[in-house]
Parts: sequence; structure tokens; C-alpha cells
Amino acid sequence: MKRLTMGLSLAFGMCAQLAMAAPLVLQPANPQPSNLKPGLGVRYAYPADVKNLKQAANALRYKVEKGAPLAGLDHRDTDIGENVMTSSRSERVVADISGFVRFDAPGRYTIDFLTNDGLRATIGGQVVGEFDGRQPCEETFAVEVEVPKAGWYPLQALYFQRMNTACLHMRMGPEGKRPKWMPDSAFGH
Repeated sequence: MKRLTMGLSLAFGMCAQLAMAAPLVLQPANPQPSNLKPGLGVRYAYPADVKNLKQAANALRYKVEKGAPLAGLDHRDTDIGENVMTSSRSERVVADISGFVRFDAPGRYTIDFLTNDGLRATIGGQVVGEFDGRQPCEETFAVEVEVPKAGWYPLQALYFQRMNTACLHMRMGPEGKRPKWMPDSAFGH
């Protein structure tokens, strides 16, 4: 019982600490890019197996294939056998996604992702979404960010899918409002 009480106290303390934490300050691209193409660039690797982000990063050191650009980060949960995003496979896929995301106004925002399986996403130099493991299409922890000015912010994401289905979605909302799906028009590369 004492162990349970201590565990609950630590958990509540960590939640309170996170709630009071200052938002992550994002750094805009400098210089701001011009003549961007719509969507995001992506490179794929196809390892024999992948169960975590370290294995996903290692897979990108070997044979990598450039994929057709992603329209954005709104990839619904696939059916078994459907290819992952623009890759040529449906299972054991690693994606190295890069480009920019545009914020139309400065301010505080909440960002989260839905992912199946692992993801580490950075925007403006800050980790804004991370899950290191395997899961069905579920949310990452929501992250509060501070956007100092409107414009383009660099986006980098390491994603992997192991078996069966795959999904990857990004949501964002201004402070005090529920996050919504990011429109494809917010991305460029």
C-alpha cells in the first residue's frame, strides 16, 4: 500500500509539473524558405524488422529509397496489406520525413500526433511528438509550444511501422482550443 501511495504521489507530482512547464519555444527557419513545393519530402528504409526508434534510425544508414512526397501528415489507419504512406511496402517501413510547417500567427499552440507505430517529430528544433515502441493508431502526449512569429518552421520526423496497419496524423490548435487535423496546405518542402 505504501508503494502504491508513493507511486501515485510521484505520478500526480509529475503531471502537475508538466502542467506548469513553460511551452517549448520553436525557432523559425532562418532564412525563411521561398518557392517551396507542397507537402513533405520522404525517404524510406525497409529493415528485416523494426521495434523502436533506435532500430529505425539505424535502418536509414543503409539502403534508402526516395519516396513520392507526402501531401501532409494526415494518413489514416490503413487496412492490412495497404502500403504505408507513399512507400512500396505495407510492413516494416521506416520513413525519414522532412520539410517545413507554416504557422499563420504567433502564439501558443498545442500539438499532438496519432501514430502506429513509433515516431519522433521535431519542429523548430524541439521534440513535439514522440512514441518509442509499437501501438495501434493512438495519440502521443500533447505538447505546448510557443511560436514567436508567423512563418515556416523546419519539420523533421522519424517514423516506423512494424506490422499490420499504419497511421500518422498531426493535430494542432491555438491555446485554449482543441487541436484539429493539420491541413496539407500547411506543409512545404
